[in-house]
Amino acid sequence: LQIVESGGGLVQPGESLRLSCTASEFTLDYDAVGWFRQAPGKAREGVSCIDSRGFAKNYADSVTGRFTISRDTAKNTVYLQIVNLKPEDTAVYYCAARDYVCYEDPSMFHRWGQGIQVTVSS
Repeated sequence: LQIVESGGGLVQPGESLRLSCTASEFTLDYDAVGWFRQAPGKAREGVSCIDSRGFAKNYADSVTGRFTISRDTAKNTVYLQIVNLKPEDTAVYYCAARDYVCYEDPSMFHRWGQGIQVTVSS
């Protein structure tokens, strides 16, 4: 069972990115899917999550209004749209899945992607 993130890269402050999370060999339809990030020297933190019913939430005030999570069940993909990127958003972004319900705590998720780098710099 594999989860794969894509869409990261190097961007300038104020620009936008859309990260994608897709699963091979299993459906995400019944899963809660969370996006987490880990900056150098910092703990992994929850960013956004969408549960199996499609309810979405953000976990940090710093991302509210800039990060939007969504899912496309036909493509078995969950997206994280990020606008107005800031240097402090620089981190490795991870996608993870678990049964039904969102949690902010990364330890509650048991299926993880390999992570993708997002760097915001001028």
